Amino acid sequence: MAAGDPVRVRTAVTRNDVARLAGVSTAVVSYVVNDGPRPVAEATAARVRDAIERLGYRPNTTARALAVGSTTTIGLVVPDSTNPFFAEYAWQIQRAATDLGYAVLISNTGFDPGVEERSVRDLCDRQIDGLLIAGVSGLRQIDELSRQGRRIPVVLIDEASSRRGHTTVGPDAATGAERVVAHLLHVHGHASVAMIIGDSADPATDGRERGWIGAHARAGRRLGVVERTPFSRQGGFEAGLRLLGRADRPTAVFVSSDSQAIGVLHAARELGVAVPDELAVGSFDDSEESRFCSPPLTTARQPARAMAEAAVAAVVHGGTTPEHLVFDMPLVVRRSCGCRTE
Repeated sequence: MAAGDPVRVRTAVTRNDVARLAGVSTAVVSYVVNDGPRPVAEATAARVRDAIERLGYRPNTTARALAVGSTTTIGLVVPDSTNPFFAEYAWQIQRAATDLGYAVLISNTGFDPGVEERSVRDLCDRQIDGLLIAGVSGLRQIDELSRQGRRIPVVLIDEASSRRGHTTVGPDAATGAERVVAHLLHVHGHASVAMIIGDSADPATDGRERGWIGAHARAGRRLGVVERTPFSRQGGFEAGLRLLGRADRPTAVFVSSDSQAIGVLHAARELGVAVPDELAVGSFDDSEESRFCSPPLTTARQPARAMAEAAVAAVVHGGTTPEHLVFDMPLVVRRSCGCRTE
C-alpha cells in the first residue's frame, strides 16, 4: 500500500448480508440463528447456515438477549480463585454450565465483603440469568435488587448448612473433618490433634471445627491447640511456624484446606520437622495439589464435580425451591498422616 492510500476497514458481517447470500428474508435468518420462534424448511435453513459459514457471521449476542429475554450467562462469585479448591470448583461449574448451553462470568473477591457486594451488583447489571455465590455478604445486594423488582435466581455454594429462603450446596464438612481427625487419633495413636483453620470461618457454625471437636469427644481425648489464619499458603505457613515453635509442639495437625496445608509442609521443612515422622498432617479438600505435594496429603475429599453440577442445575432451573444439597466427604489416605499406602 502506498503512503497516503486510504485504509480499508473490514466491516462486520450483518444479518442482511447473510439474508442476501442465502436468498431469504432477515426474519428467516433470525429464525435459524435463534432456533425459532417459527419453523424453517430444512433446505432453506441449510442455505442460511451455509451463508453464515461462508461469510463468518457472528450473531449479536446482546441483541439476541434482548429479543429472547435471556443472556444464557451465569455469574459466579468466589473468595479466592487462586485457591486450588476454588480453581477446580470454578472449572467444574464452567464445564457443567457449558453442557447446559450457558457461559460463566467469574468474579474474585479476595475475602473482602465490600468487593463481594460490588461483584454481585456488577454481575447482575450484566443481565445474568442466575448467580452462584461462595459467601453471604452479596446477599444484601440481592435483597436490594429484589425490592427493586429485579429477581435473579441465586444459589449459595460452599455452604455448610441451610440458609432460609435460599438453595444451598455444600459438603458434609463436619463428617469429613471428623474422619480425618479420627484417623489420626485412632489409627496413628496421637493423644490429640491440633487444628489450623481459616480466620474467616465462623467457629459457631463451621463444620470443620465441629468435626474436629466431635472426633476428640468420641475418642475421649482433650482438644489440641488451635491456630486461626487466612485461607492461603502464606497463612498456613505462618500458622505452621507458630504451631511448631511451641514448647509443647503437637505431633499431629488437622488443616482446614489443602492450600493452608501446603504452607504447613513448607513451615515444617523450614524448621527441620519431618512429616509424617515428627508431625502427622491431615487436610481438607483433596484438590489436585494435595496429590502432588511432598508428602502427598491425607485429606477429606470435596466432590467438586458433583457439587458443581448440582449448583448449576439448581440456578438454571430458577433456584425457586429452597433446599440444602449436602455431599459426603470420603477420607483419602496418603503419606502425610504416616500411612505408607502411596
